[in-house]
Amino acid sequence: MAKQTDFPVIFELSQEGRKGYQLPDLDVPDVDLDAEFASDYIRTEQADLPEVSELQIMRHYTALSTRNHGVDSGFYPLGSCTMKYNPKVNEDVARYPGFSMVHPYQQVSSIQGALGLMYDLQESLCEITGMDAVTLQSAAGAQGEWTGLMMIRALHEANGDHHRTKVIVPDSAHGTNPASATVAGFEAVTVKSNNEGLVDLDDLRRVVDENTAALMLTNPNTLGLFEEHILEMASIIHEAGGRLYYDGANLNAIMGYTRPGDMGFDVVHLNLHKTFTGPHGGGGPGSGPVGVTEELAKFLPKPLISKNQDGFYFDSDRPSSIGRIKPYYGNFGINVRAYTYIRSMGPDGLKQVSENAVVNANYMMRRLQEEFHLPFTQHCKHEFVLSGKNQKKMGVRTLDIAKRLLDFGYHPPTIYFPINVEEALMVEPTETESKETLDEFIDAMIQISEEAKDDPEIVQEAPHSTVVGRMDETQAARKPVLRYYREES
Repeated sequence: MAKQTDFPVIFELSQEGRKGYQLPDLDVPDVDLDAEFASDYIRTEQADLPEVSELQIMRHYTALSTRNHGVDSGFYPLGSCTMKYNPKVNEDVARYPGFSMVHPYQQVSSIQGALGLMYDLQESLCEITGMDAVTLQSAAGAQGEWTGLMMIRALHEANGDHHRTKVIVPDSAHGTNPASATVAGFEAVTVKSNNEGLVDLDDLRRVVDENTAALMLTNPNTLGLFEEHILEMASIIHEAGGRLYYDGANLNAIMGYTRPGDMGFDVVHLNLHKTFTGPHGGGGPGSGPVGVTEELAKFLPKPLISKNQDGFYFDSDRPSSIGRIKPYYGNFGINVRAYTYIRSMGPDGLKQVSENAVVNANYMMRRLQEEFHLPFTQHCKHEFVLSGKNQKKMGVRTLDIAKRLLDFGYHPPTIYFPINVEEALMVEPTETESKETLDEFIDAMIQISEEAKDDPEIVQEAPHSTVVGRMDETQAARKPVLRYYREES
């Protein structure tokens, strides 16, 4: 792959007097800034902005966009994150004026269509997850985790169980799980995995006691394995007086086949920007709805979107609610995209999504286990975890493999996670990738493995074809350069 040609940054193209914009005529009364604002808020010098033509700025940002990698530009097998293709019909619907131009301060009577869509989305997510009520407020999965835990905390406090301060988290869990538990005021307690990569039931019984508030679990778990003893685990937690929290990051593997509510979970968060094809990454926006059983419904954040004989409305009369957790009512544009996806797929389509995701992951896993160590050999669900420990013996680390994949035009899988697998490579192909794409990625991985044996330096020094080569990652993390500084002439 040829290296892209460098181009000057936009400040270096600046020439005095050039313009790439034309402001419309002022159509509101002019404002006396000195009368309206304190002097500290009034700029006295022109902003140091580049002066460029429209053509120059278009070429600049178009060139920058070609340096980004996304699901529209190439294979993105980022394990745990479910980087699915975003159907463009979702974008079309989200741009309907009735959705894109709606304002949160409008009268409820004028936004009945938007409220109706969100009400129907709540009902659909209840059906998909087996929950009794859903809030759409949460802006992302991590906020959904915190929201769910705060409701569990509210339930225990309402029952007088103030001593329930421990949240159990598997050693293979997403890092947000123990973090959310801590932020919610709990103590995170680790439960170990067994030799099959599943929760060790004996260790679970050991750590569960009268102080247990909840167990946080992803099923399938972060290793891509289904917790086959989930009903027994639910019984252990419930008999101890705790509640089960479902991390919905891996729901893409089970839609239409089983539901968290049927497994015994009391709280569920979903990632609409993962399973339900909202755009993912770049800082957001995300959406992390939270579903609960009837027992916990009264603690849901307010307002909820409800329906009566007059139509849809914001229900704020909820005295036991944990309160509002986000301004307005969630990220509406992402909700519209998720609703469009669910309605266009239907129940049979969502079931087919899970089936194809599982088939793709198992196909890749079986082909790659000949070259890479496979720590858990049973069939996986939507993702699987390889180990690069064999390549490490030859001086090639998992990080080197990830960097080398960039030369083939692929985004690397998740690496060094979960932490209970040495030199982990976590791969999730999703359901939308063709067999040809999977085979091309597999061939690239096999080639890199062969290079580790025959010419390890080419892997150790990768990437070779990207705009930016191998960086000092320690310095990049500790001393990042986050803005451009123009050199004075």
